[in-house]
Amino acid sequence: MNVESIVNAVLAVVWSPYLVVLCLATGLYFSVRTRFVQLRALPDMLRLMFRHERSDAGVSPFQALSLSLSSRVGVGNIAGVAMAIAFGGPGAIFWMWIVAFLGASSAFIESTLAQIYKDRDAKGQYRGGPAYYIEKGLGQRWYAVLFALVTVLAGAMLAGTQSNAITSAVNEAWDVPVMVTTGVLLVVLAAILLGGVRRIARVAEWVVPVMAVAYLLVTAVVMVLNVERVPEVIALVLRSAFGVDAAFGAMIGTAIQWGVRRGVLSNEAGMGSGAHPAAAAEVSHPVKQGLVQSFSVYIDTMVVCSATAFLILSTGLYNVYDPAVNGVPDEARLLLGNLPGVEAGPRFVQHAVESALPGFGKSFVALAILPFAFTTILALYYMAETNVSYLCRDRPRGWVMGTFQLLFLAATGYSAMNSATVAWALGDIGVGMMSWLNIIAILLLQRPALAALRDYEDHRRHGRDPLFNPKLLGVRNTSVWVQ
Repeated sequence: MNVESIVNAVLAVVWSPYLVVLCLATGLYFSVRTRFVQLRALPDMLRLMFRHERSDAGVSPFQALSLSLSSRVGVGNIAGVAMAIAFGGPGAIFWMWIVAFLGASSAFIESTLAQIYKDRDAKGQYRGGPAYYIEKGLGQRWYAVLFALVTVLAGAMLAGTQSNAITSAVNEAWDVPVMVTTGVLLVVLAAILLGGVRRIARVAEWVVPVMAVAYLLVTAVVMVLNVERVPEVIALVLRSAFGVDAAFGAMIGTAIQWGVRRGVLSNEAGMGSGAHPAAAAEVSHPVKQGLVQSFSVYIDTMVVCSATAFLILSTGLYNVYDPAVNGVPDEARLLLGNLPGVEAGPRFVQHAVESALPGFGKSFVALAILPFAFTTILALYYMAETNVSYLCRDRPRGWVMGTFQLLFLAATGYSAMNSATVAWALGDIGVGMMSWLNIIAILLLQRPALAALRDYEDHRRHGRDPLFNPKLLGVRNTSVWVQ
């Protein structure tokens, strides 16, 4: 049994239909419990996003948003969308939208909890995330340690999907050897990681908005050139999502599975990764950052992922594989083969842009992937480092952090030079393991977040800037917020 077979066997267990149902059901449940805060609070989300509160201990809300978007807006928005279409059909895009809308409420809960139970590290900076709120809120140290260990492992796995996409796109666009690209990537990455969370946040604050706007502008140009096809693209997505399309009607189950899997990988709602940068923000009330992080899910999926999907579907340059056929080469599984011989991933997008803007498309997409993927690697590192910090509290950890950094760089470089199939499967395993553990935790620990939401809304109704006092709400173990 080779490595790929073992990885796929583990993936089938982690991403069983039960996890798909759990992600959707949890998002629906929290939407109802919060009275659809992801819709009601949109004006507050936009207002809070650009607040510039910060301190020696915490970054600004916008920096925290940028750091979380660095993780959310990445290769999943380009290669991940292409793979969802290839293996789940166009209908997978609709289910990505659904998991984003419902998942925005899960993102709100986990990010608010991260703020409530955040702590200060040895340098006095805020740290937090699922491991912290599991221990402090649930009182289950063993569960917190398990989540932290899984997250450190998942961070390295997910970083591999990003580095693999970088080397693949650069090789496709300019024929640069994979080993050369990997070497340059690791040198630049190491220089930034040594600067800590503040350097990561500063890089993300500038790079994320610029790269997202440039990508969306080019996507808009391609859409305008293919504007007559947009209504049919929307109809195709909807027909395929509900199993009534002539070509993709039998793929409804696969569409849901791939839509949810790629949606969670992209926007990370419920996975717990966004809770780590959320905890680093300096705010006067936990709900403020919960709302900002909830909005980031919309930016990721409804805007950037949708742009990629319409780009691919409007040009018609994509393949779709028959989920019922296994054990044969991909070419023998094609239900639709508009790009024969082209592997699912960033190359779909490169060919789509190239068809509309000859001589520009492949290079532009490679240039877009570089910052998308690179800032995601930075955010994943911060997530993993936060959990290493949690595991090593109250003990000397200089050598531990140094060893962790070397191992993270090694894992990133390993996946960059190996099979894309294995790299993405490992990333999906990481997402799945984190999602199982975090969703169960936030379902058990929802009350403090819901109480904080009621408290925030009460302040707002009386025209006050919300200030959080955990004692008034009966919330314990909140060392940072003690009045």
